[in-house]
Amino acid sequence: MGFGDLQTRDGLLLLNNFLADKSYIEGYRPTQGDLVVFEAVKKAPAGELENALRWYKHIASFNDAEKQKFEGQRQSIENYGRQHGQDSQVKHEFKSLSINPAERQASKEKVAAAANDDDDVDLFGDEDEEESEQTKQRLAAYAAKKANKPVLIAKSSIMLDVKPWDDETNMEELEKHVRSIEADGLLWGASRLVPLAYGIKKLQITCVVEDDKVGTDLLEERITAFEDYVQSVDIASFQKI
Repeated sequence: MGFGDLQTRDGLLLLNNFLADKSYIEGYRPTQGDLVVFEAVKKAPAGELENALRWYKHIASFNDAEKQKFEGQRQSIENYGRQHGQDSQVKHEFKSLSINPAERQASKEKVAAAANDDDDVDLFGDEDEEESEQTKQRLAAYAAKKANKPVLIAKSSIMLDVKPWDDETNMEELEKHVRSIEADGLLWGASRLVPLAYGIKKLQITCVVEDDKVGTDLLEERITAFEDYVQSVDIASFQKI
């Protein structure tokens, strides 16, 4: 009874024919019966089984929480599909070599008509207006969730050692010049003067940069451009944040 073994082509043919004029296994809304058959199918049917593929994609579009809300009681797989000898009649319709040509053509036209209603965009078959609206809401919620997901921005903390020419260099002016450098993705932080030798001090200053926008080469180039104040620039430390 029912669809038989849904891991075989005969079983899938029975399912495909059964769904030619139906959206669901039982009634006009998804039920636990759809889940029982869906789990028995295990993977998407071949493209030539248009009705079964349409139904499979539709049931697959529901998440686990939604599936748990399906109405009905789960039964054995044998209780779903055509009963009382209807399955053997359908098999004969597909497999018999002596089938009436007119009936064969009528069957093909019926399948083709169902396929025309199931184009690349409409994966949900004969949904009523309420179901269609629910589908749109699920897709809109998913798109909004994706759009609102924060984008991870790679940043680094850099400490620079800026050395003057001699002990007569105005270190306050030197720091002002360094901090005057502005760039998208650059934020200057704390600084201090560190003694070197013979009364000379270096400026040690930190900054946070967005890796895709500001690199160490840019910083060194911009700082050494103040050649009246700066002798050299070294990277004292570099850490990913």
